[in-house]
Amino acid sequence: MKKSVRCACGLGLLVLCLNPASAQQTAPRQAVAAAQSPKTDKAAAYFNYSMAHIFADLAASSGNKSEYLNPAIEFYKNAIKADPKAGFMSTELSDLYVQAGLGNRAVTESEAALKADPNDLSARRILGRIYARLIGDPQANRIREDMVRKALDQYQRITDLEPTDIESWVMLGRLAKVGQDNAGSEKAYKKVLELDPGNEDALSGLAMAAAESGDVAGAAAMLEKAGAKNPNPRAMAQLAEMYEQMKDYRSAAKAWQKALDLSGGNPEIKRQLAENLLLGGQLDEAVRVYEELVEDEPKDIGSILRISQIYQQKRNFAKARDFVKKAKDLDATNLDVRFNEVVLLEAEGKSAQALATLKDMLDSTARRSYLPTEKNVRINLLERYAVMQRNSEKFAEAVKTFEEIQNLDSSATTKVQAQIVETWRQAKDYPKADALADDFLKKNPNDRMMRRIKALLLSETGKAPEGADLLTKMLDGKEDREIHIAIATVWEKGRNYPEMAKSLDAASKLSQTPDEQETITFMRGAMLEKQKHFDAAEAEFQKILKADPNNAGALNYLGYMLVDRNVRVAEGLAMIQKALEQDPNNGAYLDSLGWAYFRLDKLDEAAKYLQMAIERSAKDPTVHDHYGDILLKQGKTKEAVAAWERSLAEWASTGPSDKDDKEIAKVQKKLDTAKARLARESTARPRKN
Repeated sequence: MKKSVRCACGLGLLVLCLNPASAQQTAPRQAVAAAQSPKTDKAAAYFNYSMAHIFADLAASSGNKSEYLNPAIEFYKNAIKADPKAGFMSTELSDLYVQAGLGNRAVTESEAALKADPNDLSARRILGRIYARLIGDPQANRIREDMVRKALDQYQRITDLEPTDIESWVMLGRLAKVGQDNAGSEKAYKKVLELDPGNEDALSGLAMAAAESGDVAGAAAMLEKAGAKNPNPRAMAQLAEMYEQMKDYRSAAKAWQKALDLSGGNPEIKRQLAENLLLGGQLDEAVRVYEELVEDEPKDIGSILRISQIYQQKRNFAKARDFVKKAKDLDATNLDVRFNEVVLLEAEGKSAQALATLKDMLDSTARRSYLPTEKNVRINLLERYAVMQRNSEKFAEAVKTFEEIQNLDSSATTKVQAQIVETWRQAKDYPKADALADDFLKKNPNDRMMRRIKALLLSETGKAPEGADLLTKMLDGKEDREIHIAIATVWEKGRNYPEMAKSLDAASKLSQTPDEQETITFMRGAMLEKQKHFDAAEAEFQKILKADPNNAGALNYLGYMLVDRNVRVAEGLAMIQKALEQDPNNGAYLDSLGWAYFRLDKLDEAAKYLQMAIERSAKDPTVHDHYGDILLKQGKTKEAVAAWERSLAEWASTGPSDKDDKEIAKVQKKLDTAKARLARESTARPRKN
């Protein structure tokens, strides 16, 4: 008897698969059976759910013919009635409605069901799901707020009726986030964690909320927990991105490595791993991963250029050029390849060649008109070219290049004008810079960028109180930390250190990250050094170096401070050398190194680095003064005189705030002494007959 029953069931299933009409007659009978039972009927639910799948597949393969689609819908309904708590079936049914283009029918049927029974969970789930699917409006590229509200309403009611429905709580959290109700979103996700402490969706949702509120570390901790519960590429990628926000690139690289292992070697994840290894200073490991990417895809120019850039950073210019050549062999016209060569030339200290190469790029890509993407690329190249010209003290040429940007993009006028004023400021042409700034501010009195430059100009021309007042009026809660730092800079130019300290304290209170605090610490150290509080200044710089032993700015400042005072010179030299390893073409660092060698009486080395410093910082009077000291000690009195004369000329063109009368007097005294020596030597020299 049992055997015949099993055979009959199997035959019935086969008949239903082949005869849709028979299925349509059977489905209602199943519905009646389910309706008669007040309890969950797992067997009926399983049967109807299986049949729904079969007919849904047939409908999909036949172009949603009604003879298959209608039975599929009925079987889903029967399955839901047999097991109302199985929310996933309502989800699948709503998806079937949408995929078949029957969303309106689903809404109508569900609303009718709710009129008859407001507590019909399946109807609410179907409505909520359909409303959620309709939130995005791809044609208008916007969020439909009406659908967000409707979906939220349904899922709120579902969770009221079924407080343990984890899936609906998760959906409620997502919808609240879309509706910008952050508090509601967090509340929903916390409820999920009460029901399921390791729920990945809830942990991820709360992590995102924590990150947005500034608690990035807390967000990372939640994602770590989610990843431990259910390790998968998506969870690891989210964790990695959170560490990237924290600028903890080494931890990010570890998370990307786990994501890569779980993904089976996804190349995009591998690329992210390589990038974070690079950012985290793990250069050899980064090269290895990029080389793997190139091995898998030999024409991957991006990875080839990255390898070149890493070798640049390692100061292995020969290797860096090898990889530039590989990239050029693949595509010599590629702008990224050509620009990478410019960067390499800059790193090698070949500024003139770098400028010439970039100019050639600009000339060869010039057009009468540009597509939007081409215009953006050209503007970026022009901006880099102008900055390079300015750094090479080609100030008039830099201004012309900035003006070319303005001709290309009128919307960039504010930024361009600020750059032009800044260029004349760096050229120490204060009257021209001041006139341009005033003219711009007459037309745009509230432009914040130009007001900050104007304040700096005022401070450099001996009007620090006016500059500070201009900036103080900008304190409005929008960028107060940056404004306080700008005010501190103005007071530093005015040598009003008590007021500078107050501004730094105010900026410190608004600083939220270690990087932001580092800026304040550096400025405070420099302020203390200028007041000759050397021990206190060193303590500030040591704070920076404890957190970041490779901080080039702090290494150079502290190193020079020791060398200039002629104390712990060897220690100062080591610091300066370490700074130069990271920025070998920095004129100030080169001056520091030359001065350290002078203190150690290594005059040839000292002269070599001072000459390099002059090439990069020709308008710095201190550099010429140092060079004069070296030349005099080498017995080159005439050359020393020329160096000190140049130093005084640069002091003469320096703004009032940077003038140091004591230093100028020292240079003048050295110059007078050297000239007197030359005169004596000339008198003592025997005349030729």
